[in-house]
Amino acid sequence: MLEVDEAEFDRVFAVNVKSIFLSAKHFVPHFRGRGGGAFINIASTAAIRPRPGLVWYNGSKGAAVVMSKTMAAEFGPDNIRVNCVNPVVGATALLSEFMGVPDTPENRQKFMASIPLGRFSTPQDVANACLYLACDEAAFITGTCLEVDGGRCV
Repeated sequence: MLEVDEAEFDRVFAVNVKSIFLSAKHFVPHFRGRGGGAFINIASTAAIRPRPGLVWYNGSKGAAVVMSKTMAAEFGPDNIRVNCVNPVVGATALLSEFMGVPDTPENRQKFMASIPLGRFSTPQDVANACLYLACDEAAFITGTCLEVDGGRCV
């Protein structure tokens, strides 16, 4: 926590929090003009089951969850739904940063051991959850966070 400099802190909050602010500022008027719409924000399991060593990342994702729920309450009367997807760690270029240790098969296995389905999330897993939340079948779902985590948060 204390090793993160201010520039890194600002970058994390710009990507994970300010991006939601800017999206809402530009899309809410558009959605209101169309009679409704759907936001799907990406948070993380780190928002609800944080690991040590990622205080500012965890906090920014927690902010994304609370912002999503508040936006759902505020924009519901405009028929604008707001939901959140919380993926577990995936095998991306940032994996070693999230693990806080080098990306080795042994370290990957330690993280996978905390996921009951025994694997990391994939972009397809996250996309499928987003597609569901955006579709007409989810027309009465707003203010929810869908964990795409292989059971990690149970």
